[in-house]
Amino acid sequence: MARVAIVTGGTRGIGRAICEELKQGGMTVVANYGGNDEAARNFTAETGIVTYKWDVGDHQACLEGCAKVEQEVGPVDVVVNNAGITRDGTLHRMSFDDWNEVMRINLGGCFNMAKACFPGMRERGWGRIVNIGSINGQAGQYGQVNYAAAKSGIHGFTKALAQEGAKFGVTVNAIAPGYIDTDMVAAVPEPVLEKIVAKIPVGRLGHAEEIARGVAFLCAEDAGFVTGSTMSINGGQHMY
Repeated sequence: MARVAIVTGGTRGIGRAICEELKQGGMTVVANYGGNDEAARNFTAETGIVTYKWDVGDHQACLEGCAKVEQEVGPVDVVVNNAGITRDGTLHRMSFDDWNEVMRINLGGCFNMAKACFPGMRERGWGRIVNIGSINGQAGQYGQVNYAAAKSGIHGFTKALAQEGAKFGVTVNAIAPGYIDTDMVAAVPEPVLEKIVAKIPVGRLGHAEEIARGVAFLCAEDAGFVTGSTMSINGGQHMY
């Protein structure tokens, strides 16, 4: 029986690439999304992957959404916490709502999805959780105290939950992408983007498919000895 995977924020950008990669690897994939119904419909029409709508920052919505997936598709074996937003600005200009919304979705979403799916993985003795962090959670970034804090929190969350899951056959890992050629990065002004690319040793932006391949590796049947790790896929921009 095929493993069932939920990818949050799964209908566009990196999330879409992850969904397609996992499906190609033989998994039954479900894409969660939060708002854009038209994009979700187009995604399903083009990929054949079903979508479920809920806000990952809403704890009860995650519990109910994942229960619905389990009932209609099957027990959830893989969770990829990819959903995320930005509300950039310096601390001087950042509102509490800008801070809170990024923390609620980017970091809170990881907790909510784990609470919904980790118990079942533990009981069945197998599971894979992959959390999408960021180079900016590792190195920080001007104007992103909210985003950097949330993504840095994901890395700590990953290491702690990995210790809980290890003896139950549940691995928990993170991927920290660098700058990837998605819509989010495309919105960056061209002069700023040129300066960013100039700092990437490989001399280009990354591709969503490159992140997806990393996720597929961490979700594989034979990846059970990899847990608590953060895989940096950033073209050499940040090394430590």
